[in-house]
Amino acid sequence: MKYSSSKENYIKAIFHLQQDEEVVSTNALAKALSTRPASVTDMLKKLKSQKLLQYQPYKGVKLTAEGKKIALQIIRKHRLWEYFLVEKLGFGWEEVHEIAEELEHISSKKLIDRLDIFLGNPKTDPHGDPIPDSQGRMPLIRQICLLELPENIQADVISVSNQSTAMLELLRHNHIAIGTRLEVSRRFAFDHSLEIRMPSQPFFTISEQLAANIYVAFEAESK
Repeated sequence: MKYSSSKENYIKAIFHLQQDEEVVSTNALAKALSTRPASVTDMLKKLKSQKLLQYQPYKGVKLTAEGKKIALQIIRKHRLWEYFLVEKLGFGWEEVHEIAEELEHISSKKLIDRLDIFLGNPKTDPHGDPIPDSQGRMPLIRQICLLELPENIQADVISVSNQSTAMLELLRHNHIAIGTRLEVSRRFAFDHSLEIRMPSQPFFTISEQLAANIYVAFEAESK
């Protein structure tokens, strides 16, 4: 069954919010979608009638198995399109989210499966997020926050949690991207900033706030 873009946006938003809380409040959903709680309530009733979620007023909402399946399909399309835009069309990783938000609503499964094959079945998108396969299985990626990386241990950047344009531009300014090899050479007690060492570059310092959004894998784990 084909669903409207609006319904798909709700399903995807609930899925992402459920990664932190099993039951999602209508206020949290309204904030995530930048809409009014009353509008959220109306849409939740429609999605409940289609058996895509469980919803009780004042008790929150969570996806059914069918709702989760649809969410993973949407996420698969979004991340494959982001990969295509960066790897094949030369977009910057900070440019692709809004374009992929439109492309993710294309309903043709045959197109998406062929896109996946054309791209070589990538496991992660340009921001390091795992791409579900055609069966909705999400690859397991071992990673730790840069804040937890022991000093003087080389690691590879594999994902970033904040994918806002401002965040990605800051990473680009510091020459940090997915696949960048780096190590923490020093931690400063005053503001918890980190001194970073990268091959063939001068040492530089990043804030604790920036480091909290960068995830890495030890060299031994990334093989």
